[in-house]
Amino acid sequence: MKILYSCLSKSWGGMEMFTLTAVKQLLKRNISVELLCIAESRIHIEANNIGIIIHPVKLSGVLHPYSILRTASIIRRSRFDLIHTQASKDLWLLVPALKILRSKIPLIMTKQVGSFIIKKDIFHKWIYHRLNYALAISNVIKKNLLETCPLTENKILLLHNGVDTEKFNPLRKDLKNIRLEFGIGQNEIIIGMLARFSPGKGHEEFLYAAKGLNKNFSNLKFMVVGEASRGENDYAESIKKLSADLSLPNIIFTGYRTDTADVLNAMDIFVFPSHNEAFGISLAEAMSMGKPSVCADADGVLDIAVEGGTSFLFKNKNSADLSEKIEKLIVSTDERRRLGEAARKRAIEKFDLEKLTTKVIEIYESTQRSEK
Repeated sequence: MKILYSCLSKSWGGMEMFTLTAVKQLLKRNISVELLCIAESRIHIEANNIGIIIHPVKLSGVLHPYSILRTASIIRRSRFDLIHTQASKDLWLLVPALKILRSKIPLIMTKQVGSFIIKKDIFHKWIYHRLNYALAISNVIKKNLLETCPLTENKILLLHNGVDTEKFNPLRKDLKNIRLEFGIGQNEIIIGMLARFSPGKGHEEFLYAAKGLNKNFSNLKFMVVGEASRGENDYAESIKKLSADLSLPNIIFTGYRTDTADVLNAMDIFVFPSHNEAFGISLAEAMSMGKPSVCADADGVLDIAVEGGTSFLFKNKNSADLSEKIEKLIVSTDERRRLGEAARKRAIEKFDLEKLTTKVIEIYESTQRSEK
């Protein structure tokens, strides 16, 4: 089987990272995969670094006649069995290219991010009619697809993003190195979040919660892992300024880290305060590392976390409630252990990358059979 993957994004976040993860998983299964991406984007650079066959295109403005023709040429020349895109906007390049070729190659889209734009006009109907399936990464995204896109329910399949539960395995990682790197004592409790610096990720609530918790505890360290994506540097600086304004001497901004599993393993409590996350891959990773978590009670989080089972849920955007829920875990090592063990078990059962890769291959194969 030969697959063309597409992710025409200039940013670098969960969607782009998971695209490369998915491609690598398919390559491990001896499925030939090539990647269509924007020239000189971060995903182009990262894909090139790991040796993926890349087809870079240049996009500017709304219409892309040259890139459509180039994409059609790539598809015709490479003879792909199936095309899978990780972004709905890619359809405006892929569908015209397929129409030019009069090709019946199956086309699948994974919907990673919700939209508030209604796309049921004649042009979107023309685009979406060409889709064989849309894969929704959570129930909130499935609902969003039905509400905003010209798709019937039989064309939408629920398929969560996956986590490498062997890579994110607490038994294989050393938490001592991270504590030594940042000068954190063994008796200090690390409370951390992992997200790119982007509005809506909940950094403000995390910092305000830290301010409140510092009044009651003297043995805490707060860790913010992540970097600003394209165009988000001003927001990142505003968060660091807020930290200074709140006088938080015990907060650590680690920047971007490649050793995510080690950093997560060093944490005692993981916080996921995102306002409206479609899924939350870092939460699933933290759960795979056996970490108890405190999460906003919103959207895709509800597909991952179980209130009182793997996590405590706090009222979305409410820093006081976040602080209260974190405190429940600070004061009880037994609760941290109980939730952490259940989190690891749930991650293996529901979000294991190998299991989900098998499911997506089954979708590919059944789609191909139905087109013959």
